[in-house]
Amino acid sequence: MGDEKVKDEAMQIMGMFQILPRLVVFDLDYTLWPFYCECLSKREMPSLYPQAKGILSALKEKGIEMAIASRSPTSDIAITFLDKLNIKPMFVAKEIYSSWTHKTEHFQKIHTRTGVPFTAMLFFDDEDRNIKSVNTNYYFVASLNFMSRGFENGSDKHLGGQWSYAWSIQTRAYYIYSKSEQCREE
Repeated sequence: MGDEKVKDEAMQIMGMFQILPRLVVFDLDYTLWPFYCECLSKREMPSLYPQAKGILSALKEKGIEMAIASRSPTSDIAITFLDKLNIKPMFVAKEIYSSWTHKTEHFQKIHTRTGVPFTAMLFFDDEDRNIKSVNTNYYFVASLNFMSRGFENGSDKHLGGQWSYAWSIQTRAYYIYSKSEQCREE
């Protein structure tokens, strides 16, 4: 599926919802691309999952900011790959560093840098420990672990070919969560 077709499908799905996140935070390894940065060299040409570019373009067109929260021990390679893929400017915050905090520090820095409240963030990650940590410390961040939900694209059990389906489920989760928060405040 081409980038434009994916983008159009994502725009259509997002158009079905009244509430959208202000900021979408992505992990990198096995979430935006199908590899670990530390297993490749800067000289190699990376690739995104097939639908990733279309989804990122749709978010940008919709005015939704994007950020990266990655625990990669090779941030220099990750930044080089973002440059090579021409997507680095799409992200308002790039928190890419090794950490024992399971991304809680990453989220605090993203919040400080952007001013976006945690309740308006949506988090995509393939590792359950990161999801649990963010939900424990910032329980109001809507998130989903793709691995535990079993999304598949052929033999690939990671996010890959199911971006639009995952986005739909994620947006619904965000919508339901936001509505429940509004009810609690009233």
